[in-house]
Amino acid sequence: MADTKTNTEDFMRMYRQMVRIRVFEDNANQLYLSAKMPGLTHMYSGEEAVAVGICEALTDDDRITSTHRGHGHCVAKGADYKQMFCELLGKEEGYCRGKGGSMHIADQSHGNLGANAIVGGSMGIATGSALRAKLQGSDDVTVCFFGDGATAQGLLYEVMNMAALWQLPVIYACENNGYSEYTKTEEIAAGSITARAEAFGIEAFTVDGQDVLAVNDLSQKLVARARKGEGPFFVELMTYRYHGHHVGDINRDYYREKEEEAIWKEQRDPIVNFGKWLSEEGIASAEDLKAMEDEIRAEAKAAVDYALSAKYPDESEVDMHVFAPTDPATLRPGA
Repeated sequence: MADTKTNTEDFMRMYRQMVRIRVFEDNANQLYLSAKMPGLTHMYSGEEAVAVGICEALTDDDRITSTHRGHGHCVAKGADYKQMFCELLGKEEGYCRGKGGSMHIADQSHGNLGANAIVGGSMGIATGSALRAKLQGSDDVTVCFFGDGATAQGLLYEVMNMAALWQLPVIYACENNGYSEYTKTEEIAAGSITARAEAFGIEAFTVDGQDVLAVNDLSQKLVARARKGEGPFFVELMTYRYHGHHVGDINRDYYREKEEEAIWKEQRDPIVNFGKWLSEEGIASAEDLKAMEDEIRAEAKAAVDYALSAKYPDESEVDMHVFAPTDPATLRPGA
């Protein structure tokens, strides 16, 4: 496992954040299976080291944009369990007052500009955020998370071109989990993913997305360089999602083997392996880590119970935050 310049407190916080993501996902999955949550959710379990390794290199002033598989990014950037579960359940106290749901959570207070259900839909937003920072003379950095499947979107190449021309402080973080929905990445992406960024003169890197220290070490370096105007950068993070494309994708035998899933879970789990490293280094015992996990699970249960009993938004809010004409007369041709 790669090392990085962090102290014991940093290590324990990274472990805690990864466990918080896993526990959140476990509860979100159970809410869906028990028919208590409307809509679908896309599980992030298995990819925790990516979100945590990157977000631990950022401050609240730094921005991120997220994806339909975005709970991990949201938690890693500092989101609160209660507000997140309220959002999933359509409750008033959710981050978007229950209107965004699983795929549209935004947490502006921690620099999360929002998740996006459109594949690659946040690429322009992230690049615009970076342009804003440069025009304002701010030193904040924006990270754009997206999956390997989103590299098929033409928008990525448009924004990378602009980011390279204007040397914007943005990091394009490609979470390559091996599959674009139900198709292997190598069957949808010809050639090298990092070479696509390099064609624009953007420095590109590949890192083990299951090693939180390796991700964090690279992220710290790139964020520091981006603050100094040396961006943009592109990072391909090799990772794996344990669940299906979404919670309804249960029987996956037709596109990936159970043996493959077992290998990743048993040998490459980012939380288990980081926990072993913490124990080997004498930073925390197995008992310490178990106690932390129990504490987090109790926190999650309390948050779920709270969200289940929280109230829904009043129906008078139906057009609140809808920035479009609501008068039918203004929608008529020629009006």
